[in-house]
Amino acid sequence: MEEQGVKIGVATVTLAVMVSMLCTCGASNSGNLHPLILIPGNGGNQLEAKLSRQYNPSSFICDSWYPFNKKKKGWFRLWFDSSVLLAPFTQCFAERMTLHYHPQLDDYFNTPGVHTRVPHFGSTYSLLYLNPRLKHITGYMAPLVDSLEQLGYADGETLFGAPYDFRYGLAAEGHPSQVGSKFLKDLKNLIEEASTSNGGKPVILLSHSLGGLFVLQLLNRNPPSWRKKFVKHFIALSAPWGGAIDEMFTFASGNTLGVPLVDPLIVRAEQRSSESNLWLLPNPQVFGPQKPIVITPNRTYSAHDMVDFLKDIGFPQGVYPYETRILPLIGNIHLQAPLVPITCIMGTGVRTLETLFYRNGDFDERPQISYGDGDGTVNMVSLLALQSLWNEEKNQSLNVIKIGGVSHTSILKEEVALNEILDEVSKINSRAELGLRYG
Repeated sequence: MEEQGVKIGVATVTLAVMVSMLCTCGASNSGNLHPLILIPGNGGNQLEAKLSRQYNPSSFICDSWYPFNKKKKGWFRLWFDSSVLLAPFTQCFAERMTLHYHPQLDDYFNTPGVHTRVPHFGSTYSLLYLNPRLKHITGYMAPLVDSLEQLGYADGETLFGAPYDFRYGLAAEGHPSQVGSKFLKDLKNLIEEASTSNGGKPVILLSHSLGGLFVLQLLNRNPPSWRKKFVKHFIALSAPWGGAIDEMFTFASGNTLGVPLVDPLIVRAEQRSSESNLWLLPNPQVFGPQKPIVITPNRTYSAHDMVDFLKDIGFPQGVYPYETRILPLIGNIHLQAPLVPITCIMGTGVRTLETLFYRNGDFDERPQISYGDGDGTVNMVSLLALQSLWNEEKNQSLNVIKIGGVSHTSILKEEVALNEILDEVSKINSRAELGLRYG
């Protein structure tokens, strides 16, 4: 049982049978469940906006026609709105999603006149579908939530959601990050409230993708006594612990993220402005100095050449925040073991971007791509970063579960992945009932 991060003084056949029985049926009783909080990934929850007089639209269309259902001076859906697929409105969407770094204030802000909010914090509602009117094409955590509810979890009682403005990230110590820091505070409060309302039981944190980086930061920014009292277990799905090469593609050439009909060059500037995207660039500590990632006739860039890369793609304004806010954040402190039991569940064997070749050195052109192993979005070396970096951490319980052929997002939907997730949640609840302790 050591592999699972469980330490048992005396193991008997009877105890093993009890564990097996509880893993399959004990968790179905909602009264025995530890509260569970879902933390989505980048773009994994709804986002709303409202425009004020300070908003200066780039065109008449953006001022008068987009979105079609906008109430005067009212809130409207910003993410995800299907009108972004229409070329005249893509630019309107991009300018409203764009963030701006203020050097004097050392922080990121919305476009002037654009106010945003995250609906339904505390509930799973905004995580189910990015647009409830387009359930078939914007489904996100709906299958996972449905599966958890079959275990006995109930929204607002034992099951909670922590949506956030995913454009914003976090910064290293000594640098303000108002939006991201507020999310950590709100998440901490939600954890404490969920625990209190469930008889003081510590919570299970279940994240997807970028959400895992926020959770790791939350754990490491709070004292061990708090973690021990309020956090039972951390399950991270598809977490890009060391960033992703796919982000260099996004910064260089723009990324449609699989959305059809969208011109990637129209959304490129908006994607470059995202604080969280800067956070997700390949971590030099994880990818190393020797691996070529972007190759042009004049230069080869590794994760250690990010400053030159940002300059050469025409985004020099990203250099200062990257050097001062991001690099210190993604160092050892970011990947510090929190001594909370962690299970990493990831897909493998899916063709994942590994190297970009720009034959003419023109980043406006689509590059030739070579592929390697990963989950289709995050490279294997990043998915396994905690395992390699914490191999000498004797007090950190870390369990890694690999699922062949499951992609970065299908891990939330495919039956084989859902079964692994539910099995892990059931085991955590069952072990808790038996009084067994992780780590």
